[in-house]
Amino acid sequence: MNNRFLALSLGILLAGTTTGCSNNVDELTLVTYSSFPAADTDLNDALSEFTEDTGITVNILNAGDTGTMVTKAVLASGNPEGDVMWGIDNTLLSRATAADVFEPYVADAASTFDAQLVGLGNGIVTPVDFGDVCVNYDRSWFADNGLEPPTSLDELTDPAYKGLLAVQHPGTSSPGLAFLLSTIARLGDGWASYWQELVDNDLLVTNDWEEAYYGAFTRAGGDRPLVVSYGSSPPFEVLYGDDPSASVAPTGVIEDTCYRQVEFAGVLRGTKASDEARQLVDFLVSSTFQQHIPLNLYVFPVADVELDQVFVDHAVIPETPPALTPTEIDTGRAEWVEQWIDITG
Repeated sequence: MNNRFLALSLGILLAGTTTGCSNNVDELTLVTYSSFPAADTDLNDALSEFTEDTGITVNILNAGDTGTMVTKAVLASGNPEGDVMWGIDNTLLSRATAADVFEPYVADAASTFDAQLVGLGNGIVTPVDFGDVCVNYDRSWFADNGLEPPTSLDELTDPAYKGLLAVQHPGTSSPGLAFLLSTIARLGDGWASYWQELVDNDLLVTNDWEEAYYGAFTRAGGDRPLVVSYGSSPPFEVLYGDDPSASVAPTGVIEDTCYRQVEFAGVLRGTKASDEARQLVDFLVSSTFQQHIPLNLYVFPVADVELDQVFVDHAVIPETPPALTPTEIDTGRAEWVEQWIDITG
């Protein structure tokens, strides 16, 4: 989620995707979303360990927000920009599998993961992390303005919260799509009228998570104290806030709005380094890499690793968030997004 990234030149990209025969591979390109951390972080230190063990350098290619990343991968299916993709989630996976973006591969370690998470990958990709997309609120803003924060999805349409909510476009943003699916899963056929009520309540729509969280949200100097983010955002606010030992996070989570998001890693069909790409997927679900996920990506690892206490204390995991099946999402997504666009203008 942090807005940090190591930009790669076209030359590096080409080097990572045109490697010769399998046993001479010395570089791989990992395609990621824009919020994947940049150099000098624990995740990149872990990737250096992969290089030490295998002799293979991992170059990171920023492909934009998850929605944009998947769109690019669909268009380049069979002739990929990289070798492995990190971060495609259950809201968009069916779109990629329908376009034959991935070479089917599930890491052996997945046999020890939550079977439900693994099953969502449909034998094609491997789960790497999970979390919940939820509406977050700025505690200080509400306290300073003498207003109680909303506690449910329905309350977001209350005139008391007019002009306070920022969401992301579901056509370009993964959390934006997850929040749309949250409303559909909870409200059924009533979702469209609900969104019209949000629009009438002066809803703000941004293109991606970073624009909403780091631009519109009051914690970042914006004027919207309600924002679609993650149930795991509060630990970030504690660690990088004024008091890293705070017992209460500066931001809260409206659990009634949450939708479970599972992210996957997959071998891109057409890679010239299939065996090495599978090795990288194996590494991405190893404890060496997984232990760094919570405090770098602010989501939960799929492997059984110990969590930092700040994450345990402040992250929110709803017990029974609503969900739509991959088939339901695949069948309805395009029509839902088109209808959403018509509603929001």
